[in-house]
Amino acid sequence: MPHPSTVQFLRPIRLRVIRVLDWPTYDGWVWLEGYQLDAAGDAVSRRKVFVRPAGLIAPPEPTPGQRSGSRPTARVRR
Repeated sequence: MPHPSTVQFLRPIRLRVIRVLDWPTYDGWVWLEGYQLDAAGDAVSRRKVFVRPAGLIAPPEPTPGQRSGSRPTARVRR
């Protein structure tokens, strides 16, 4: 298990969380499992990360009509 002062990433990453793992850890820290997202919102790798929930930043709410975490669908000409 990483030490609480371990830096896991040089820059922040976007993570679509799929579950909070029930693993033993230090007080105030949790293990999360999810998919790391690229700039387009597409999953590029599955990860388990050790974080302090107080340090997480939630993404902005999607605007009405916008699908969360996906690209617009292409229209097909017929």
